[in-house]
Amino acid sequence: MNNLLSIQQLKEEEIVALLADGHRLKAERGHHSQLPLIGQSWGLIFSKSSTRTRVSFEVGIRELGGSPMFLSTHDIQLGRGEPIKDTARVLGRMIHGVTIRTFAQSDVEDFAQYSGIPTINALTDEEHPCQILADLMTIEEIFGVNSWKSMKIAFLGDVDNNMAHSWMWAAKRLGFTLALGGPKAYQPSAEYRSKIDCDHIIYTTDPEEAVREATVINTDTWISMGQEAEHGTKEPHFLPYQVNNQLLKAAASDAIVLHCLPAYRGMEITEEVLEQFAPVIFQEAENRLHAQKSVLCAIAR
Repeated sequence: MNNLLSIQQLKEEEIVALLADGHRLKAERGHHSQLPLIGQSWGLIFSKSSTRTRVSFEVGIRELGGSPMFLSTHDIQLGRGEPIKDTARVLGRMIHGVTIRTFAQSDVEDFAQYSGIPTINALTDEEHPCQILADLMTIEEIFGVNSWKSMKIAFLGDVDNNMAHSWMWAAKRLGFTLALGGPKAYQPSAEYRSKIDCDHIIYTTDPEEAVREATVINTDTWISMGQEAEHGTKEPHFLPYQVNNQLLKAAASDAIVLHCLPAYRGMEITEEVLEQFAPVIFQEAENRLHAQKSVLCAIAR
């Protein structure tokens, strides 16, 4: 694996291997037998603000022997209009790899093409592959390795966002049932559905149908970064998809709730439900570190 640009690019065996290595690296934290990034400098190019992504990548790169370099687009020439391909061709001659958190998926893909160095998608508007790996790793910790094979996993809210897209590709690659529950205006397009072409993805506008007998309930903020102007107009559409105790009555008896954070209590999830599942949700957040270290190791080999 030379880059991680999307879940779409991965095969089932690659996902399974990344998850297994994530568990190993978590168990070995603080006493790794190998440091595959030793002597390497890695750039972190962020066009979007971040807590978990920035901290987990900076810590992960250091723990694997490398030196992270944070590059806000406010501080480099990208922020003044330099084409991504020119920045890529410069950095490709100076550093050993890069993680990019930005808006357009094409920016990550162009950077990988023109830089010639390992490139990791740390979030775009199209996909969030590192979060999905952390989520799957969390599911395995709670229910067992490969437990997702026999599960129904639900995602509620804006089901045409980066998290939903990555879950769709994970369902396609791994074969589990995925139910996407959201308003009609925020469903994946017919074109995107046809690209996925997966008969075990359920598309519904009924939140109870989405969570019925589901073992994992996912949600995300209704207003993604860059959509702040839509705050007042989007909320009324999404209120029926709030993850609350009433809705969870339809889920499996042993269901867990995941949230990629940050969470807006009283919006996509209630305070009561978030606190009930806080141990799982913050375990999920921690696993960003271990899943991403697994990706870094796979790319460094």
